[in-house]
Amino acid sequence: MREIDAEQIASTVARLCVEANRELPADVTEALAAAGMAEPWAPARDMLDILSRNAVIARETAMPVCQDTGMAVVFAEVGQDLHIAGSFEEAVHEGVRRGYTEGWLRKSVVGDPLERKNTGDNTPAVLHTRLVPGDRLTLTVAPKGFGSENMSRLKMLVPAQGVEGVRAFLMETVRLAGANPCPPMIIGMGIGGDFEMVAELAKRALLEPLDQRNPDPRYAALETAWLEEINGLGIGPQGLGGRTTCLGLHILTMATHIAGLPVAVNISCHVTRHKTAVI
Repeated sequence: MREIDAEQIASTVARLCVEANRELPADVTEALAAAGMAEPWAPARDMLDILSRNAVIARETAMPVCQDTGMAVVFAEVGQDLHIAGSFEEAVHEGVRRGYTEGWLRKSVVGDPLERKNTGDNTPAVLHTRLVPGDRLTLTVAPKGFGSENMSRLKMLVPAQGVEGVRAFLMETVRLAGANPCPPMIIGMGIGGDFEMVAELAKRALLEPLDQRNPDPRYAALETAWLEEINGLGIGPQGLGGRTTCLGLHILTMATHIAGLPVAVNISCHVTRHKTAVI
């Protein structure tokens, strides 16, 4: 049985909060650059160049890539042969507290959704934990801004609506979002499970590499077709028009009940941040 101290978790989470907010994942920066070279509409092309340069400046100056440094979403895969000395959950929250305070990141969390009083340290985090084989702890911090989170939607379809109902809900969600989520957006879709699981699937789908497709050929084909349809809407970067409304779309699925077809669309802006460490 391998043992790690909760302090190691706190310090790792703190570091990931800062790094994730300062540096976009390589697949996102590469997708922005590729979109800029392929975009025929001059205003959209100029905006994509601005977004790419913004990411470079943030990385080189150690500044947040966006003023909204997000609510900290933490995904943890805990090895079943690992013992944590101390409180795991408290260590995660402490890491977020340190990262956002010592890293001078904007604190955007209110403790009560109706009273709206800021907690002052961006805690609590949203924590998703899975028990997995092994004796390692994998932590992914994915700060999520709410300009795009507010555009996300969930719907409990009925099975008779089928794949066309899923497609129609996706397209309706993107049209309603328009320029609000700071496109080019990145979209995570969850299909199946139940009410709460489908939303988590959609959020996890945002972590999938943009240069990879779903391993199931059926869903890979849907990802490609729906991405093309979204980019045909003409919303474009920051709503300026053009062919680059969405940089990537990923679908994660799960078994579901015979009477249901849950669908969730989690929209993210071009600043889709996440950073991972293994302890």
